[in-house]
Amino acid sequence: MNVQSLADWPILLIAVIGSILLVEVLRRVLNRAGRKWALARHLVEHCTWPAFLMAAAVAANAAFGPGMFGDTPAERGLAGTVERVLGLVTIAAVTWLIVQATYALTDVVLDRLVLVEGERNRRARRIMTQIALVRRIAAAVIIVVAVGAMLFSFPQVRALGAGLLASAGIAGAVVGIAAQPTIGNVLAGLQLAFSDALRLDDVVVVEKEWGRIEELTLTYVVLRLWDERRLVLPVSYFTQNPFENWTRHGSRVLAVVYLRVDWAVPVPKLRDALYEFLQGNPLWDQKDWTLQVTDVLPNGLVELRALMSAADSPSSWDLKCDVREFLVNFVRENYPDALPRFRVDFPETQVSAGWHREQVDDK
Repeated sequence: MNVQSLADWPILLIAVIGSILLVEVLRRVLNRAGRKWALARHLVEHCTWPAFLMAAAVAANAAFGPGMFGDTPAERGLAGTVERVLGLVTIAAVTWLIVQATYALTDVVLDRLVLVEGERNRRARRIMTQIALVRRIAAAVIIVVAVGAMLFSFPQVRALGAGLLASAGIAGAVVGIAAQPTIGNVLAGLQLAFSDALRLDDVVVVEKEWGRIEELTLTYVVLRLWDERRLVLPVSYFTQNPFENWTRHGSRVLAVVYLRVDWAVPVPKLRDALYEFLQGNPLWDQKDWTLQVTDVLPNGLVELRALMSAADSPSSWDLKCDVREFLVNFVRENYPDALPRFRVDFPETQVSAGWHREQVDDK
């Protein structure tokens, strides 16, 4: 190792440390600006470590020379290996930084969409779903390009390029057949996102399970069930099987409560009591309600249906429970004769009734 190569190492060290310090200064400036500027805050959250790695790798790659280890063939071979590793690390760091910067930029839009409520909430959730899927596709494409650049940095790989291109048709057919389920899921995910059939935070019923769409990727969908369980399904399931989407055109839901009572129930008074109860319940959205006699059951009971509207499905569930409890208590306390009764004829009763009819006939 000559004197010139010894003098290059402090320069390399200073370059790396200086680049790291420069990134740290930029991080502190963005962190301070992040109190008022959302993009700066997200850049700090996503890009700090990728920026440190990229700055160190770029500085080392720029300051490193092929003769820093010496002039012998072995030392120059080692220097070439280090230089190639630094190049690979630089490509990886730049790729990591680009992906994280993309996520930071889209997070600014997603934060604004999350705050949208009311009638515009459905459109906001559709845009959120599309952004989430598109940025995953963009990240996958960037990573694939970066891996290709890293591989083609090796001369051996570049030499094989012509042969690989010649057999690309056969290889593409084999890969296409092998990856058919994965490709189908990816296409299904894009179809769901851009056809507006399914969005993040939609309320759906799948396999008799009620829940919300928590995560929608290119390959699977995570459904958060009402009891905090998670149901994970492939995206293709939603394009090949029917499912209920309760928030397809809006979040408003109708709640239905059934009550089976005796014929003695005073329906008009029960209807008035229900309306008075709904007016004092904050879960009712003050729009739709009704109480109707919907059926006379074979067992001799009368079926009543109470219908009322709520702003969303969780409110609808709680409102149904409240109304059911109120109706049960109201009938029990005010009209106990209207409680469900099942009439049964025993053989002794039938004999007694027949004897009584004979006595009447004799008279």
